[in-house]
Amino acid sequence: VDQQQLNLQHEGRHFDLRRIFNDLNERYFRGRLRNYRVIWGRRRKQPPRDYFVFGTIQEEDRLIRINPALDQPWVPLWFLRYILYHEMLHSVVPDEPLPNGRRRVHTEEFIRRERKFRGYRKARRWEEQNLARFLQ
Repeated sequence: VDQQQLNLQHEGRHFDLRRIFNDLNERYFRGRLRNYRVIWGRRRKQPPRDYFVFGTIQEEDRLIRINPALDQPWVPLWFLRYILYHEMLHSVVPDEPLPNGRRRVHTEEFIRRERKFRGYRKARRWEEQNLARFLQ
């Protein structure tokens, strides 16, 4: 299967996002996240040089996209689990409106809940140590 066919799907070369999603959903959300699609996003022609987006969620479409750069053998499963958990958490922790009309998505409540993820610190440390590999 080439990358084109994998574009809108959950099964990558190394990781199956659907299986990971289902496990996290049971473990952390009591199975409450229903009818979500979780897919590998499209590869960008030109990766950003200064920041890297590991995942996104489109709440209105119940769609979680994970950056396909994470579908590599050197990426630990526990790190991918953390990224997926982070996106799933956005669906249950509301944003806070800010005075300027924008919204704060990583609220205090969000950060508190995020820290409950098993291996949170380890994942953040791995992210810091390996970020440069994703930005190449």
